[in-house]
Amino acid sequence: MSGTPKSGAQGGGVRERITPPVVPADPELNITDLLHKQLDLRPQAALFSVPKGDGWRDISTREFVDDVNSIAKGFIAAGVQPGDRIAFLCVTSYEWTLVDYALMTAGAVMVPVYETSSASQLAWMLSDSGAKGILVEDEKLAGRYDEIGEGRPEVQWRWTMSEGALDQLREAGTSVTDAQLEQARTQAKADDVATIIYTSGSTGRPKGTVLTHANFVELVRNIEEPLSPLVRKPGSSTLLFITLAHVFARLISILCVSTGVKVGHQHDTSQLVPALGSFRPTFLLAVPRVFEKVYNSALQKATEGGKRKIFERAVKIGVAYSRALDEAKVPLGLKLQFKLYDRLVFKKLRETLGGRVEHAVSGSAPLGLFLGHFYRALGVQVLEGYGLTETTAPVSVNLPGAFKVGTVGPPLPGVGVRIDDDDEILVKGVDVFREYLNNPEATAEAFTEDGWFRTGDLGRLDADGYLTITGRKKDIIVTAGGKNVAPATFEDPIRADTIVGECVVVGDQKPFISAVITLDPEMLPKWLETQGLDPNLSLAEAAEHDKVRAHLKSVIDSANTRVSRAESIREFRILDYVFSIDDGTLTPKLSIKRNVVLERIAPVIAEIYSKTSSVPTL
Repeated sequence: MSGTPKSGAQGGGVRERITPPVVPADPELNITDLLHKQLDLRPQAALFSVPKGDGWRDISTREFVDDVNSIAKGFIAAGVQPGDRIAFLCVTSYEWTLVDYALMTAGAVMVPVYETSSASQLAWMLSDSGAKGILVEDEKLAGRYDEIGEGRPEVQWRWTMSEGALDQLREAGTSVTDAQLEQARTQAKADDVATIIYTSGSTGRPKGTVLTHANFVELVRNIEEPLSPLVRKPGSSTLLFITLAHVFARLISILCVSTGVKVGHQHDTSQLVPALGSFRPTFLLAVPRVFEKVYNSALQKATEGGKRKIFERAVKIGVAYSRALDEAKVPLGLKLQFKLYDRLVFKKLRETLGGRVEHAVSGSAPLGLFLGHFYRALGVQVLEGYGLTETTAPVSVNLPGAFKVGTVGPPLPGVGVRIDDDDEILVKGVDVFREYLNNPEATAEAFTEDGWFRTGDLGRLDADGYLTITGRKKDIIVTAGGKNVAPATFEDPIRADTIVGECVVVGDQKPFISAVITLDPEMLPKWLETQGLDPNLSLAEAAEHDKVRAHLKSVIDSANTRVSRAESIREFRILDYVFSIDDGTLTPKLSIKRNVVLERIAPVIAEIYSKTSSVPTL
């Protein structure tokens, strides 16, 4: 994959990398054309699989398209016109994708809403998008609309799937001809709006990100070749468990349809392990927190079984082996030890993922060097990538056979990355959104004068054009001593610990850096038990326990080795509660809403610094 680099004073790196597209843009294509291309190529191949008993039932491309068409005809019969916006609340499932393609086939524009969104958030999205209808999975989500109360945006259509809405649409659609359907399906061209996805709201009120058909189509057409080991391998399959309301999963779903990858769905993460065992995917996509959970669960299981030492030894050897691969020189002794632990430990871990997973795509937040090396030792290449809602998910991603652990890879074909003078990452290319809906001021602020999108993230490009994320522009902490500190430097490694739920680093305009930590209520009882403590300790009791505090101090001490003393964490506090989507401190994709969290923990921050000197610490 070639690119056009521009050099700069960046420690041997470059300031700009533009990767040319591998295919010319087609102004006529919309997303449904990618589905029909697959229908022409492999009509009887399994495109989806749905749970059936203890196994799965395959659904062919032909079967999927026929059902999409029948539901799309139902939307048309109901009066839905091309360009009409329809809100949709549903967990990740086959039906989610079925409705997605049915709405696009009818020419409509979906406004996906996280199933965890509050009534007030739903009200804002309905009002701002001008949605004419709302389709929900069940009565519970239907009640979310009713909860809005006074000032509720009125909609023309309300459908509830658990009450038979899809069957009703199928029946109503029998009056619509194939010619009418095809006219609606093909009306949208590349530059027309495909969907309006609202940002998670981690920095304020959610903004409606307008994404076009071209954003998805051209991105998919350009990444098929670089990701061919994942999507073109015979028998390729993936199990989606990230919410499809998120652009990351949505893009991968469209990519799989375009390339004929068989897709299964499992929204209940408590059932993920058995689902992986029966579905046996060849690749996965997940956010770093999932990879952390898998590792921590494996460590906890080994501890409970009295095999913690052998697990830790296997991990140490595995990480050393992966690092040696980066140097292209693996000592014979290390190679022999790795083979032993691969048979004793890693083979069993691979089986918990279904036994066939060779790659995993990670996004949303930095994965960390340790986990990258751990999973490669496990036999799973974690292809870490970077992107935002505004970039239709991926800007860059590590590629099979051409990846660097610790980076998020080079810009994808058709995408350019520039590092601004203040190290902000700027993006231009086929994936960049058109505008924020009804918000010209925010749109103008989001772009430079020459058309580059300001991501708000900080990063650097190495000499090969691989991007590394170094922090968030608005999250930079400036201590009273004038030291700039990126919270992610600490938060990511601390959060990776078994019993840590979230870590929030603070210290803006303060004399030193501190950390506020929540405990993971799911992992804590098992850890307490292995430490000879009462597993039923409450969060409040655990937060005050000497062993818990000593453990977290060691975790923080380890994180402090990455920075200078002026940047290191001097104090920490453990909260007796957790952050959640319900209380507004977490976004639906489980990212911290920093402004909300900082407001909530303000008394804790005040207490930390109440007895400190006003003299800056350098």
